Amino acid sequence: MEDAVAGVLRQWHQAYPDLDPEPIAVLGRINRIAALLQQGRTGPLPHEGLTRSEFDILGALRRTDRELTPSQLARETFASGAAVTKRLRQLEERGLVARRADDRDRRVSHLSLTTAGRELVDRVYPDLLAYDRTLLSGLTSSEREDLSRDLGRLLLVLEGSSGRTQL
Repeated sequence: MEDAVAGVLRQWHQAYPDLDPEPIAVLGRINRIAALLQQGRTGPLPHEGLTRSEFDILGALRRTDRELTPSQLARETFASGAAVTKRLRQLEERGLVARRADDRDRRVSHLSLTTAGRELVDRVYPDLLAYDRTLLSGLTSSEREDLSRDLGRLLLVLEGSSGRTQL
């Protein structure tokens, strides 16, 4: 059985037989996996009316357990400022996130979970972990550890090459 990226690799090799499309074997698969996870039409999040990206914001506020500015949330969730702004607006409208203006600079806002937001994360997070565990269930424990380690090394290489610092 062949994944979608294998077909893409074959096509690139046919179009450019003198070039090795090997980077696509890794990066193409990472991008495809990320896209499939972001679509996330199954699992506990759609039942709560949430996307993974929205849950990432709620989760960042919950796991840091402090107020964050929109730019801090963008760094925590690896999202653009515009994407965070859009998601925050939706989460605020649902009463899951509260905004407080900075005492010294009214242009800066501080965001926190509301009680409803905290209760939602606390209720959904265990189910999300269980769902994610089932997504990886086709891999052995050893394969998951190897994949995690290898992806961690790649992440360090990419963060270093882009000048990004660890959070």
